[in-house]
Amino acid sequence: MTAPSSEQMKQMTDLRTAVLGAAAKMPGALIGLGILFIILGVIGITGQVLFSFISISMLGAFLIFGGVLQFAHAIKSQGWQSVSIQVLLALLYIATGLFTWLFPIPALEVITLWLAAIFFITGFLRLVSAFQHRHFNEWIWMVFSAAISILMGALIMSGYPSSSLWLPGLLIAIELLLQGWSMLFLGFAARKLLNNKQ
Repeated sequence: MTAPSSEQMKQMTDLRTAVLGAAAKMPGALIGLGILFIILGVIGITGQVLFSFISISMLGAFLIFGGVLQFAHAIKSQGWQSVSIQVLLALLYIATGLFTWLFPIPALEVITLWLAAIFFITGFLRLVSAFQHRHFNEWIWMVFSAAISILMGALIMSGYPSSSLWLPGLLIAIELLLQGWSMLFLGFAARKLLNNKQ
């Protein structure tokens, strides 16, 4: 097997640069964000209940802020036929945000039910898709993935409503960890690419 030529190496470097895009120009920022997300994820896993309450409070703040912006936009849009609908949606956002602030535990319970429903629905859809593709050898992995999703939904419901206190925080913490590691590896890849070009 022959080593790649300098032209092939340049093409590979150009391809990697195109894939990384603007990220290739700021590897330090990606690495820093990755580390920050990992730290937040670890904090979230160690304090799941606190992280759940922080998350629901932030969601409430975003809903209220988004509702206020939408309301202001609707009021300024005179002559637009959908103004009344936009005002109604804005008020709904604000009311939902206030509800999550005033009643965080019921809000967490609703989110937990929603998460369980997503796991059940995606699991069922994956199962249907797996049986549609059963003529492929890999269809068993789709069944396995469907079974895991359905099992996750069942586990959430088996501990409901007490699971609503810690589950949202845990899932957000895991997502932060995964995002952090992916940003970290992307940052290292961008740094390596930058060093090779110099």
